[in-house]
Parts: sequence; structure tokens; C-alpha cells
Amino acid sequence: MKIESLTIDAVRQALGTRQASAAELTREALRFAERENPRTGAYLHFSPERALAAAARVDERLAHGEDPGPLAGVPVAVKDVIVTKGVRTTCASKLLANYVPPYDATAIVRMEAAGGIVLGKTNCDEFAMGSSTENSAFGPVRNPVALDRVPGGSSGGSAAAVAQGTAVVALGSDTGGSIRQPASFCGVVGVTPTYGRVSRYGLTAFASSLDHIGPFARTVKDAAILLGAIAGRDPADSTSAEAPVPDYTAALDGNVKGLKLGLPREYLKDLKGESSDLLYRGVDVLKRLGCEVREISMPATDYAIATYYIICTAEASSNLARYDGVRYTTRSPHSDTLSEMYRNTRGEGFGAECKRRIMLGTYVLSHGYYDAYYLKAQKVRALIARDFARAFEQVDAIVAPVSPFPAFKLGEKLDDPMAMYLSDIYTITGSLAGVPCMSVPCGQTAEGLPVGMQILTRHFGETTMFRLAHAFEQSGAVN
Repeated sequence: MKIESLTIDAVRQALGTRQASAAELTREALRFAERENPRTGAYLHFSPERALAAAARVDERLAHGEDPGPLAGVPVAVKDVIVTKGVRTTCASKLLANYVPPYDATAIVRMEAAGGIVLGKTNCDEFAMGSSTENSAFGPVRNPVALDRVPGGSSGGSAAAVAQGTAVVALGSDTGGSIRQPASFCGVVGVTPTYGRVSRYGLTAFASSLDHIGPFARTVKDAAILLGAIAGRDPADSTSAEAPVPDYTAALDGNVKGLKLGLPREYLKDLKGESSDLLYRGVDVLKRLGCEVREISMPATDYAIATYYIICTAEASSNLARYDGVRYTTRSPHSDTLSEMYRNTRGEGFGAECKRRIMLGTYVLSHGYYDAYYLKAQKVRALIARDFARAFEQVDAIVAPVSPFPAFKLGEKLDDPMAMYLSDIYTITGSLAGVPCMSVPCGQTAEGLPVGMQILTRHFGETTMFRLAHAFEQSGAVN
């Protein structure tokens, strides 16, 4: 059984026909992942004891004739900002290098209850702050498609693990594009669900009003199955939604005829080169499948970058204040006074990008600047959300690029933060509005670099989003 090409259905079939036990499959998946990981650095650490214990529970259910769950025996990689009881959760930061959480995130509890197997924790940008997974305190991740390229960020490790085949599916987090952009760069499917669709309990906070947990997979169906397993109301998270969770896979019937799709002119006016050609080729495929395509306008888009980086840095400044060396972080030994301990712990523990965002966020929240920056940004955020609401009065879904360019070379943008931030220019609007959005592969450049197409739908409209993405995927149009 080739671990690197498994799907959820293939795993379930192998278990159901007794071709392999969950324990056997898990041991093989761990061996393969540990062998392949040095190529990309996708995983920070593995959790063999936890994985084998979960596999034993699946095998026990099968032996008793019980339903083992929709994810039974499926190897899953988990971004290292999602807490796992008894397994180190570092957020790719020196500050949490030895932190072992005493509890599981709700998404982990639900995923394991569905039979999923946590193989290990994946590398990411420190505290999920970055667009290339080069900001990790433990070294960068390499894109398995082209090892001299970044996998995108901040969930680059999870995207790389799925693309490399060292996990069947993975969990990542998305604040402004941190699932969709790496999915596009690595040529896999990445889903950012509606804000509140998946509980954030146990997700280390970066920007609380923007953070999501979502799936990576090699197929749309696998992403839909994983999202269905982890979604739903959670009493531990007051921002999780009461909305019922439908059977997403039931909608994957290939019928998209008559769906109205919007192409936002503000997203496309500056898109050039092969990324533009591949996106329009994907739109032509959707037309052939029977979709109606029209141009729409979303005028507040031009203010999205400024709005996002004011709001997210302000919230990051507040959320990261807890990492001070007093409780569970690594503490600087070079201190004689309490104030020195705070200063030295944070100075030595945080990387350059975290410090940059903390400084920006503290500035925009400071007296005399709050109204001029943070309050104004929240008002513009409301305008961006209104653009989406008006668009979805005309269309069923919006089709857009994921990134202005395919995966760039390691180190290429590290010294230019603005160029790095602009790699998220097409993803942050959906995050600010809280709508569901995803990246589905739509082709490769002449160099063989993957490019994703972004699909966005109205709040809790994941069913339409999956139907459209699955029909596109099954058309066989991706080169």
C-alpha cells in the first residue's frame, strides 16, 4: 500500500477488507513520514505513542463490529499552533520550545473521535505570523514540489506534508490566507471555513477575530470529510456558531449547471503572467460545466491590506502579551529584576516578525492613535463585508486568484516585509469578511509550480463551495 497516494476512502476500504489494520497502516505511515521529513522539514516532531494508541482504538471498534468513524485509521498532520495533550506544542517559537499542553483542542478531540490518527505536529511561521514558513525558530520548510521554493505560510508544514504524501490530510490555521496560499503553492486543496464553523478552543491565538482552523487534503472530497468531522458548535468557544453542519460529501454530485459566478474586477486588474492565464483557463472550464460567469465590483478591496495589518497586529499585540516568562514560556536566565525578566524573555524568545507585528499593533492601539488607525480599520472591515454581502445577492460564488505569483524562492522576500505581505492580497478580504473560501489546484506553470484557484461563497455556504470545487477537480482540466 503506497502511503503517499492514500485517500480517506482508500484507507477505509483497506480497513474494511482487512487488507491492513489501523495499527499496521499507522506504523508504515510513521516510518514513511520520518524517512521523508528531512527533505522538507514539514514536521517539527512526531507522536508515535499517541498515534499507535489511537490506531488501537480504531482496530478495537472494528473488531467489535462498531462504526470506527469517517476518518478511521487516516494519518493526520496537525499544525503546531493547535494544542495536543501530552504532545509538545511550540508554535514554532523558542518561547514555547518545551511546552506540553494539559488539554486537547476541540478540533483534535473531534478528529480523533472520528477515528483520525495524529502522526505529528507540523512546522509553521512563528505564532502563525508569516507567508512563507521561513519565520519558524526551528528552520524553514521546503516546498516538496520544488525544494528551493517556499511552501507558503503560515501553515506551510501542513501543506507540505499533504503534498509530500507524509499525511493523508492535515489541519492548519488561517488568519489572512495561511491555509489557501500554502495550498496553492504546494498544489493541494486548502479550506478556510466560515468564521465560527470550527471551534477555536485550543488554537493558539494570533488575531482572535480572524483565526480559523481548516483542512488540507489532496482531494476536495477528503477536505469535505475532514471539515465535517471537526465542525460544529462548541460550548468552550463563544464565537463558534450554532449553525447545523450538513453532509458536505452529499453535495459532491458534479452538477454545477446554472450556478452564477462572480469575477471581481479589483482582484484581476493587476494579475499577470501564468497565474492569470491559469485562472482564466479554470474559469473557462467552469463555463463549460454550465456555470454563468459575470464581472462584479468590490470597491473596498483596495483598502484590504492596510485594514488587515492594522487589525491583525493590534490583536496580536494583545494576545501575545501573555508570553512573558512568568507562567508557561521559556524564561530568560539573564535577568536580575522582574522588568528585566519580562524584557529579556520577550526579546530573546520572539523572532523578528513577531516583534515587528507586536510593535505595529501596540502603536495602533496606543493613546492618540486608536481612533485614527484601529477604529477606522474596523469601519473599513465593515465595508469589505458589505461588498461580499452585495456580491452574493448577485452570484452564488466568487472565483478569484489565491496569490499574485506561484511559490517563490527561499529567502527571496525575507528582507522585504511589504512584498511578503502582498502575497496575501487576494486572500485577506475573505478572512476580513469571515466567509468560507478555499484553494483548489488549477494548473502548473511552465516550471512545474502549482497555482490554485480561490472559490468564495456566502457565510455557511461551504456546500456550494465544495460542489463547485469538486466538479472542477473531476473535470480533469488541471495539467
